[in-house]
Amino acid sequence: MHVSRDFSHYVRTAGEGVQHIDLAVEGVHCAGCMAKIERGLSAIPDVMLARVNLTDRRVALEWKAGTLDPARFIDRLEELGYKAYPYETESAEATEVAGSRFLLRCLGVAAFATLNVMMLSIPVWSGNVSDMLPEQRDFFHWLSALIALPAAAYAGQPFFRSAWRALSARTTNMDVPISIGVTLALGMSVVETIHHAEHAYFDAAIMLLTFLLVGRFLDQNTRRRTRAVAGNLAALKAETAAKFVGPDEISQVPVAAIHPGDIVLLRPGERCAVDGTVIEGRSEIDQSLITGETLYVTAGRGTPVYAGSTNISGTLRVRVSAASEATLLAEITRLLDNALQARSRYMRLADRASRLYAPVVHATALLTVLGWVIAGASWHDAIVTGVAVLIITCPCALGLAIPTVQTVASGAMFKSGVLLNSGDAIERLAEADHIIFDKTGTLTLPDLAVTNAAEISTDIFELAGRLALSSNHAVAAAVAQAASARSPIVGAVEEAGQGVRAVVEGVEIRLGRPSFCGAEALAGGVNLDAEASIVAFSKGTEKFILSVRQGLRPDAQAVIAALKARNIGIEILSGDREPAVRAAAHALGIAEWRAGVTPADKIARIEELKRRGAKVLMVGDGMNDAPSLAAAHVSMSPISAAHLSQATADLVFLGRPLAPVVAAIDSARKALHLMRQNLWLAIGYNVLAVPIAISGVVTPLIAAAAMSGSSILVMLNSLRARSASRKIV
Repeated sequence: MHVSRDFSHYVRTAGEGVQHIDLAVEGVHCAGCMAKIERGLSAIPDVMLARVNLTDRRVALEWKAGTLDPARFIDRLEELGYKAYPYETESAEATEVAGSRFLLRCLGVAAFATLNVMMLSIPVWSGNVSDMLPEQRDFFHWLSALIALPAAAYAGQPFFRSAWRALSARTTNMDVPISIGVTLALGMSVVETIHHAEHAYFDAAIMLLTFLLVGRFLDQNTRRRTRAVAGNLAALKAETAAKFVGPDEISQVPVAAIHPGDIVLLRPGERCAVDGTVIEGRSEIDQSLITGETLYVTAGRGTPVYAGSTNISGTLRVRVSAASEATLLAEITRLLDNALQARSRYMRLADRASRLYAPVVHATALLTVLGWVIAGASWHDAIVTGVAVLIITCPCALGLAIPTVQTVASGAMFKSGVLLNSGDAIERLAEADHIIFDKTGTLTLPDLAVTNAAEISTDIFELAGRLALSSNHAVAAAVAQAASARSPIVGAVEEAGQGVRAVVEGVEIRLGRPSFCGAEALAGGVNLDAEASIVAFSKGTEKFILSVRQGLRPDAQAVIAALKARNIGIEILSGDREPAVRAAAHALGIAEWRAGVTPADKIARIEELKRRGAKVLMVGDGMNDAPSLAAAHVSMSPISAAHLSQATADLVFLGRPLAPVVAAIDSARKALHLMRQNLWLAIGYNVLAVPIAISGVVTPLIAAAAMSGSSILVMLNSLRARSASRKIV
């Protein structure tokens, strides 16, 4: 009977003419598995992307719309030896938790059996060189078999199942030689025990499983901790919102039913489900995810709010600018997914090495056995040596060397407010020795601030702020925010393109253009840099000028000093006019700067630095920065950047501070150092271990300890990537 499978519910549009689906895949444990899956799926015609995320064992697939049935991907994965199904966060997490518990049970059984078998093996080792009777030795061997055989059958399931799936699909993976080695060691031990031999290898087989399970459990826990970051972001998403369906009528609807231009009600204690702008109401909101500030932000008319923010006190009406998958929170989640799925140059190198592993090791073990037999050794001794070669050359350390560092470093960067958007961004950022900053929106904040507020009396400034609440203009919003205004003036009238006016206690007040407020003469005498704007305020015959401009990021000076301390060259390339760029460069102590540059000028400067051998990090946010971001060796944008810049940038940083730039460089340098260390550890281990194993001086027990020890050493070394940033002075 034919059973139809409809997975269209899980398919989403990823661009014009492109469809996307995420599949959960069981049995993915190493870089070799990742490479095999990606190669197998990419070979399907019309597949545009096949990327495995080892952290949550998920494969992301993109293909030309209308050309493929998603069921074909699941069938192909089954042919490769992997069970797959559509990815759903809750079911995937439940499966992962169950798998982790099973792995822990296997580890417990293996460890318990190892302790008991070792207690029986030690008397045998000592008795073989003293006065132990053969009957006593056989008795200890049979007791060891009674413990080790059932324990290995249970504890070895993660490896045996994986190996069986691979062999059933007529392929191999890292678990195949492990399973062969364990099975051979146990089988030989039984045969040796039956023939009353002095040596058996129950201890080696069960200890090998114990060490392997320790490494796999540590690896899984590391990935789960990093994946929890993405889970925390998912928890910030509200599923429904109170949408206005009439002037005073609201309806609780799914976020998918909300569109730009709709108006939603945000009540105290609720988490915002959309991006938008407050059009009515006053409150305090927690938007630390976006701004990085833990203090609550006062929200009033004109204040932007983002999905994931929490409304603390008052009720707000919000006009929607983006909802569902178009929100900034969804963009951050996608960037984090990119970071966890990213493939670096070093990981691709490890992938290629892992692909060669299985045939090379099997051939080496077989040649070792044949070589020893030809040299005159018994089949027993030759097979024991072959088993030791199989065990000691397991490339678990090589498979873990890069992805564990990348996973830990990605999590550490996110905690510092940085998201990766490119697979090899860590390596390229670590090499950066020269930084080019754009000014507007990068060294300066994207929002406006009143620079001369201290020169105006508190009463007048507060009145100007209250009047500003009645205007939608960005400059008026800056005045209202700077004055901490909460209640708009009743009866205020806004005149388009001019300003806003009202009458207070019989006196007319105005805020807007100097000509609207009758302050042209006063405005003409104000000495402003090219970056600043002016807005006038009048109360009767009293006239005031407010200077509004973008201010430097709060920690910009400390960050520039920290970058200089790290021997990184710094310059500013900005399209702004010379007075504004000069003022910013002088305030930050940057000697190298240029103003009025075009996108082509920026690219030309980057190419000039490249010819000198510099590795350029470009940090910019505007739409016109996208070409230079792409031209640089590595690039970074603030989260407030235009979407095109974010898509072009290799890294994105969150919040108002500039400190994530330094934290990212420190983390990248530490991660690259650890990647290289891990590769040398893994390669050096095999260079030393393989000849020793082939020489026959290593028993399967010693081989198990050496192989597992190298994997655990690589794992522990990778965890050092969690804390890399030095203090910014």
